[in-house]
Amino acid sequence: MKMLSLYNVSKEFSVNGSTVKALDRISFDVAKGECLAVVGESGSGKSTIANIILGIHDATDGGVLFKERELPDKRSRELRRTIQLVQQNPLSALNPRRSIGASLRLPLDIHDIGPRSGRKARVAELLEEVGLPAEFARRSPASLSGGQRQRVAIARALACKPELLVLDEPTSALDVLVQARVLKLLQRLRETHSLTYVFITHDLAVARNIADRMAVFEKGELIEIDSTEAIFANATHDYTRRLISAVPVVGADEMALRQRITESIDAKS
Repeated sequence: MKMLSLYNVSKEFSVNGSTVKALDRISFDVAKGECLAVVGESGSGKSTIANIILGIHDATDGGVLFKERELPDKRSRELRRTIQLVQQNPLSALNPRRSIGASLRLPLDIHDIGPRSGRKARVAELLEEVGLPAEFARRSPASLSGGQRQRVAIARALACKPELLVLDEPTSALDVLVQARVLKLLQRLRETHSLTYVFITHDLAVARNIADRMAVFEKGELIEIDSTEAIFANATHDYTRRLISAVPVVGADEMALRQRITESIDAKS
């Protein structure tokens, strides 16, 4: 089943009296349960794709289908619940004046999810799902680490019981070890909740660790789309090859050490 389809999507912006084409006739599908990574350098059109899927921007031409139905420019509350965003910077995404518990409860109240009497318990469940203790509900966003805040942002998206998550550079602000843990969490949540991901990233190493397929963008054009394995093994476009060549590589000894450490951590968790 196709969860999401973009067909002939173009987007133009007016900048200082000139027209700038951010996307040029983009078409691709995302299957239910799939993770599609949208990759490219800054200015390639990745965030514009995310904003059109979310309804923040309207397409100049073309359109978007969700479960094979046209997505209107003005989204209903149900569609906003079903398609959720996880932003790059969780500190700016979370209201600093709200406790973590209040931030997690807000979507439950807005979308009237579950009985009101059970929402405090649901907040505790959401925190547990992302590997945080229930007592974090009383804390403020500023008191949490970057990785903890990103877990809260993921929990808030899950509160709405979505079917599709748009993840806009969700690990780029995190250090490598925390990044790996968040990616592992996202993999587990995708399986347990049958979620579909559109994963926006400039980091091909991240894409390789989480995505089933990759869509490579350059200057508003979709230049290559295939399975992640196929692109890394045999990229057809020079731009994609340059992106892959920039991915950091470690030697065999470092890889073996990393594998032993990962296995040790997994055995203890």
